[in-house]
Amino acid sequence: MYMGAAEDEGRNADPQVAMSKMQLAKAAGFDTIRITAIWAPGQSAVPQGQLQALQSIAAAGVFLGIKVVTTVMPFGSSTTPLTPTARTQFARFAADIVRRVPTIREYIVGNEPNLNRYWLPQFGSRGEDVAAPAYVQLLARTYDLMKAADPGIFLIGGSLAPRGIDRPGTGRDTHSPTAFITDMGSAYRALKRTRPIMDGFSFHPYGENSSTPPTVEHNVGTSLGLADYFRLVDLLGKAFNGTAQKGSALPIVYDEYGVDSQIPDTKRTFYGGKEPASTRPVSEGVQAAYYDEALKLAACQPTVRGFLIFHVTDETDHNRWQSGVYYADGTPKASRALVKRAMGEVRSGTYECGEPPETNETFGWTLISHSH
Repeated sequence: MYMGAAEDEGRNADPQVAMSKMQLAKAAGFDTIRITAIWAPGQSAVPQGQLQALQSIAAAGVFLGIKVVTTVMPFGSSTTPLTPTARTQFARFAADIVRRVPTIREYIVGNEPNLNRYWLPQFGSRGEDVAAPAYVQLLARTYDLMKAADPGIFLIGGSLAPRGIDRPGTGRDTHSPTAFITDMGSAYRALKRTRPIMDGFSFHPYGENSSTPPTVEHNVGTSLGLADYFRLVDLLGKAFNGTAQKGSALPIVYDEYGVDSQIPDTKRTFYGGKEPASTRPVSEGVQAAYYDEALKLAACQPTVRGFLIFHVTDETDHNRWQSGVYYADGTPKASRALVKRAMGEVRSGTYECGEPPETNETFGWTLISHSH
């Protein structure tokens, strides 16, 4: 399982800036950094400025031995690629990155398409899910053109948010991951496609707030978290097993998981804005403990491929994420050393996984114990 962070600070056309930001990640023990590449309507190739930034961070990654994963996405719901022409432009844009930055080998297509912040429309005139079918069509087109550019890349779909309402007209049209995965499967089967649309599946297993431990299970309802791995695998199996697309055996990447920490008075000058009451930030010790639990929980889940913390370094706006292992000024939090140790324990196997059930008929496959 690769381990790192989702962080765009190193995506900079200046190679020195890219290198310095990646060195922070290296010092924290991260072996992977996920960045974003933003598509705009009409683009079929990567603009020069964005290309230089991608090439700079890719070069820094090669030098430091850090894997770079790239999420290719529209900026937001106002630029959702919905027409065949827009989907083809998006796919050509993504394929252009593959050709022009060949050291980046792993890609995620889209970001949280089950939320209206990143994908509209979510519902049709009859209240039906139109987001999942449209996203599946985008995945299919993008998969084909990116694989044509380089068959050896690893392409990931999903990137789903952990919660959603599943009701139109609420003022925040969203789908739960449970409904969205089910609808992705139905849309894929309707295509009668004879090849996959993704090599892996990504998911954002944030808790309800930063005080929610990663071990909380959602035994009822439609939300999912880190402790709901078997439910997630079951959903993927029911959606895709028996087709050309892997389902229950699909590799899973947790590409965003964040726990906000409280900012000490000595660092407050580096931050602005106001912390929402709903965030419920925790001490740095609790942040470290939650990241430790989350990393080891994920490492014990048989099909998990990667785990990425959101972020390396805090964002400066209190209304956003103070979930990094560095403060906004680039100095390390107390949690950095503990998270680095946790990742070292995962890599060396010096921890114990709980015993999974020997068989599970719902999933249709045998689980193997990953005790170390």
